[in-house]
Amino acid sequence: MVVRAGDGYRGWPEKAPFDGIIVTAAPDHVPVPLIEQLADGGRLVIPVGRAYQSLMVFERNGGKLTRRDVIPVRFVPMTGEAMEN
Repeated sequence: MVVRAGDGYRGWPEKAPFDGIIVTAAPDHVPVPLIEQLADGGRLVIPVGRAYQSLMVFERNGGKLTRRDVIPVRFVPMTGEAMEN
């Protein structure tokens, strides 16, 4: 198993594509690099928003990206590069 610690805003392009990406802190928008690193058939689960957040699930199938808003949530805000963009 390989683990990477640090700011996850840009994902891990050297190891992409990923079948699953789970984000545990809420940016105010979906980081484009995470969408780009999602494999065909893969899912990205991410809380998005500031004071009010939504848990979103993105799925890539056949090159098509879909999004579902699952439930309102409250996660800690994503810091680091997410605050700069």
